[in-house]
Amino acid sequence: MSQYLHLVFGGELVDPQSNEFRDVDKIDIVGIFPNYATAYVAWKARAQATVDNAHMRYFIAHLHRLQDEERPTGPTAKLG
Repeated sequence: MSQYLHLVFGGELVDPQSNEFRDVDKIDIVGIFPNYATAYVAWKARAQATVDNAHMRYFIAHLHRLQDEERPTGPTAKLG
């Protein structure tokens, strides 16, 4: 059975209109979650906790969509 892992992370951006972090060393790694639903709950909680800072942004990265560069075709190819 395949796992569809999701990473929730965020931090302060240089500009609210971009995705460039002000300080990469201060990126907040919330955690890795076994499915999108639990990742979404964690993302929403952290995003709401930082709503007063317009430069703070949190993201959900779909780790299962990353390709293994050592393999000729990665799991992404199966997703279309």
